[in-house]
Amino acid sequence: MAEKLFYKIGEVADILSITPSQLRYWEQEFSFLKPKKNDKGTRYYSQKNIVQAQLVFHLLKEKGMTIAGAREYLERRKNDQSLEKLEVISTLKKTKTLLTEISQLLDSVK
Repeated sequence: MAEKLFYKIGEVADILSITPSQLRYWEQEFSFLKPKKNDKGTRYYSQKNIVQAQLVFHLLKEKGMTIAGAREYLERRKNDQSLEKLEVISTLKKTKTLLTEISQLLDSVK
C-alpha cells in the first residue's frame, strides 16, 4: 500500500488501534502533536504527525507511563532521540512481522 501525504484522524486512530477521541485528547496534552486543520476543522496528519502519535502511544500504552510522566520524559530526552528510538522499535516490529509471515509461509509449504 502506498503511503499517503495526509491521513484523517480516523485513519490514524486505526493505525494506532485507539479511538479518535483519544488522539484528540493527546493533541491537547502534547503540544508537539498538532496536525493541520482545514476551515471545517478536519484534521490532516502528516507522516511526521503519525510518528509523533506513535511515540506518544509507545510511551503511554506500551511503556505504561502517565501523561505527566511521558511529558517529563520527552522534555528530558528532547524528543529527537526519542523519535530515533521509536523508529528503531518500529523497524524491529515490522521486521518481526515480516519474519513471522515468512515462517508461516514456509510452514504451509512443508
